[in-house]
Amino acid sequence: MSELLTETADSAVASPLPTRRLDGALVWLMALTCGLVVANIYYNQPLLAAIGRTFHLSDSSASLVATATQVGYTLGMLFVVPLGDMLERKRLMLIMLLGAAACLGLAAFAPSFALLAGASILLGICSAVPQLLLPMAAHLAPEADRGRIVGRIMSGLLIGILASRTVSGYVGAHLGWRAMFEIAAGLMLALLGLLAWRLPQDRPNFAGSYGSLMKSLLTLTATLPALRRSALVGGLLFAAFSVFWTTLAFFLEGPAYHYGSDVAGFFGVIGAVGALAAPLAGKAADTRGPDFAIGVGILLALSAYVFMGLTGYHLAGLVLGVVLLDVGVQSAHISNQTKIFSLVPEARSRLNTVYMTGYFTGGSVGSVAGGLAWVHGGWPGVCVLGAAFTGAAFLVSRFYGRG
Repeated sequence: MSELLTETADSAVASPLPTRRLDGALVWLMALTCGLVVANIYYNQPLLAAIGRTFHLSDSSASLVATATQVGYTLGMLFVVPLGDMLERKRLMLIMLLGAAACLGLAAFAPSFALLAGASILLGICSAVPQLLLPMAAHLAPEADRGRIVGRIMSGLLIGILASRTVSGYVGAHLGWRAMFEIAAGLMLALLGLLAWRLPQDRPNFAGSYGSLMKSLLTLTATLPALRRSALVGGLLFAAFSVFWTTLAFFLEGPAYHYGSDVAGFFGVIGAVGALAAPLAGKAADTRGPDFAIGVGILLALSAYVFMGLTGYHLAGLVLGVVLLDVGVQSAHISNQTKIFSLVPEARSRLNTVYMTGYFTGGSVGSVAGGLAWVHGGWPGVCVLGAAFTGAAFLVSRFYGRG
């Protein structure tokens, strides 16, 4: 650890004290921003069947749109978010929002699946804005309230993740899947203006080159076992989360239910219950420690897959399973972030990069694996795979890097 701190000190300038406290209005603006931007990644999930029909694709091929967006988000996390420790965060976020609007417009008018997939990768890269906002909030927040504030902002992000499916499912059913991307492009431009007016500047604290910035990611990962463990646990849980949400539209449109994309999207409202757990998980991390909340979250997610495997063909059982899965995954996620932000305060953007790269790598793997599980094993295969990812997260949280 001393080597890590020495390297950090050599490549960083003194971190300036926050010029303003996080007031309530600014916290809610950050939450709104996180929700609207992260929604860009998930609009496509209830629309996958419709996209497949447009381009004459199989279900597993259509699911690659969701994978492409998550791969792009992972690339944005890995190569763009670390710049939050080096460049002024507000300006960086505004540039990314402009890029997101352009990518959404390209997706809306894509004449081929290849162009849609390419736009989806770029959209994922430009939609990493929330992962710059969260370290900014952690920097501005008082230490005693950091978990609660991160949880509140995360509640906006989680509502965006889940409500995006509801909105896109409805829009897709009534206006077509392309209209959703057009609307989202307009929202990004409106948000760009709002943040340019209201968001404070946040000066960087890293004085080295981009190469040394990226090298420090390896140093942080190698030196901090708690960071590696959080990244692995988060990635496995998000893989389990993505397995479900990538295949839900196929399951609901199949012989078990015969529902359309609007009903598949409505499940996002049900899953939004998980967002209610965000401030509570942050508070629990402040008072009882993040490991306690992480353990509870993993057990809830595991019970969700067991329950859905047994009762998923009945609507009430599927609904309860969605609530358990979302509350469990999001509670563990918020607690993991609260934990890593306390490890090396002057490197919060880079810590978040390592964690979220692992997180969305898991999500990408879960999307691909979920599509394959659906094709080859149907709903039982999906539930077994989701439970396997969650069980692996439990083993990692208990035994990895604690010796």
